[in-house]
Amino acid sequence: MFKKLKASLGIGAAKVDTVLDNESVYQGAMLTGTIHIKGGDIEQQVDAISLKLCTEVKVESDDSVSYQNFILGSMQAVDPFVIQPGEERSISFDMPLHDETPITAVSANYNQSKVWVETSLDIDFAIDPTDRDYLEIRPLPAVQRVISLLESEGYRMVKADVEQGQLNGNGFSSRSGCYQELEFQNSGFFSKKEIELSFILDGDRIHCLAEIDRAMGRGDMYRSFTISRNASDAEVQQALSSTLGA
Repeated sequence: MFKKLKASLGIGAAKVDTVLDNESVYQGAMLTGTIHIKGGDIEQQVDAISLKLCTEVKVESDDSVSYQNFILGSMQAVDPFVIQPGEERSISFDMPLHDETPITAVSANYNQSKVWVETSLDIDFAIDPTDRDYLEIRPLPAVQRVISLLESEGYRMVKADVEQGQLNGNGFSSRSGCYQELEFQNSGFFSKKEIELSFILDGDRIHCLAEIDRAMGRGDMYRSFTISRNASDAEVQQALSSTLGA
């Protein structure tokens, strides 16, 4: 009885540990790994093993800003089972990254973008054991070409974060309920300009919405473009030319 009470408080209960095959992956990749479960001091019923792909989003209200965990996608790895004291089980999984998973491998001065996989055991009448594994999400080569071209034009990435809400561009919209903004500034003194880019993957295409601060009190404007996943330098140059000239 005492062991059951301790297990309900998380002491001597089953434990979970997820080992990812690769913690650094490209946007749109398939995430694979193995979930290791080890039984505690008593037999326990595990109703589910859940994997959640998470990020942190900025939520703005009229007078405050807060940050909340946001679930981009989830899956259940196994059917219910009973884990015996000290028993060890290993379960392989594959989980596709959501197309709107934020990029975390960026050289921003202030990078607030985080992505992780959270694994939890669903155990009745107990504190559910959890495990959190952070991911490095790398930009696809075509997305990196867009970023590199902006930097070659004198812009630097000053901030990267994820915000709650929806994007709407020319012929595309976001679906996840959040979006990433990559904020760039140029080094001009009299014509300083800010550009915020948000990318959305859509099959073989990459959509981009650009919010442009035109400086000198002229206000913001929005431009969007679409390139293929294998867009060349020339195609990226052409897609960005009207944006930079806005």
